[in-house]
Amino acid sequence: MRTRQQAPGDRNIVGARVEQRRRELHMKQKDLLTRLQISGVDLNASGLSKLEGQYRLVTDAELKYLSLALEVKVDWLLGLED
Repeated sequence: MRTRQQAPGDRNIVGARVEQRRRELHMKQKDLLTRLQISGVDLNASGLSKLEGQYRLVTDAELKYLSLALEVKVDWLLGLED
């Protein structure tokens, strides 16, 4: 697994939570991408990497399906609950 070359950005607060939860589930990025693509979310590896690195914004539809794929509430992804 490659490590991130750049420091995390500040474009969103969801990205860090996505990465945290994905790692808690011992899920690889490609596994999360598969779950999202099955749900109809068109996101590629580069897009997910940028999202987790907080360089890419998250759409409302992506937020919904990320919460389902990662088995957490949207509020948790937004940092509104622990």
